[in-house]
Amino acid sequence: MSISKNDTNEGPSENYEGLTWRQVNHQVVLNHRLQSKQAKLMEPVRTDVLTVTPWMAPIVWEGTFDPLVIDETFRSHNLTIATTVFAVGKYTHFLRDFLESAEKHFMVGLDVHYYVFTDLPGDVPGNITLGLGRLLSIVKVPKFDRWQEISLRRMELIQTAIEDHIYREAHYIFCLDVDMRFHGRVGSEALGRLVAAIHPWFYMYPRSQYPYERRTVSTASVPQDQGDFYYQANIFGGALEDVHRLTKTCREHLEVDKSVGVEAVWQEESHLNWYLVKNKPTKLLSPEYVWDDAKRGKAEEIKLVRFSSVIKNKAEVRENP
Repeated sequence: MSISKNDTNEGPSENYEGLTWRQVNHQVVLNHRLQSKQAKLMEPVRTDVLTVTPWMAPIVWEGTFDPLVIDETFRSHNLTIATTVFAVGKYTHFLRDFLESAEKHFMVGLDVHYYVFTDLPGDVPGNITLGLGRLLSIVKVPKFDRWQEISLRRMELIQTAIEDHIYREAHYIFCLDVDMRFHGRVGSEALGRLVAAIHPWFYMYPRSQYPYERRTVSTASVPQDQGDFYYQANIFGGALEDVHRLTKTCREHLEVDKSVGVEAVWQEESHLNWYLVKNKPTKLLSPEYVWDDAKRGKAEEIKLVRFSSVIKNKAEVRENP
């Protein structure tokens, strides 16, 4: 693996579980809160959707933030956004479109370091033009016997990568699926301590219909009377130490399940949802940020599709049963 980012901009650090994190300047959080509040006073309030959770975390929709104010607040702090994406087997076919669309729309104006986890390094496009302050590194992973194993191992591999080197190189991290395409801005308005995206297929459903893992034999089990939203694992992120804690906990729970022969109904997504029931995200991204192209047409409340899953024949790209 090649790492070409230097470490000249380290700010105040904090030791957590043996790691010295590159800390997000607390003033960024303060400015973000004040500026967002100020911007909301100047913008029409969305009344057609929920814009804040019961625990007072913002839900980001088109029209709920001023991009100029948000960008001015964050860009002055020399932030680096680590971005993990898994392209294993035939999923390398999605890399070019993912990266080219990301360069147009993802965290534009901020430093971004893509970490491509793949078993086929030679299939990673070598002629993608990256903008100033944008880097790409390849992380070699083994070929897995089952496509579900990729999902089950993702938390472990992200945790390990954070511990090995990412903690020295970035302030925030986003974990994205490769079979996705950016269509519109996904920028600094998405940054927060712990960020999750509301699933586009379930955001209008009652909690009783969320596809949580319900079997108590699994560590991902969510009781019927618990849960707030159903989150999709296609995109989640936040400050490095918060995401490290999430991935470490999910990895440990996945290993406990495996030791007793249990696999959660939606693999790591089930464990992600369990974690976010117990540890509320500090910011939620609306379904604009995780749309599905298979949802024909666009719901009235979706003013702008920003990031979406592309339509594909899963049987063709999943090499194993």
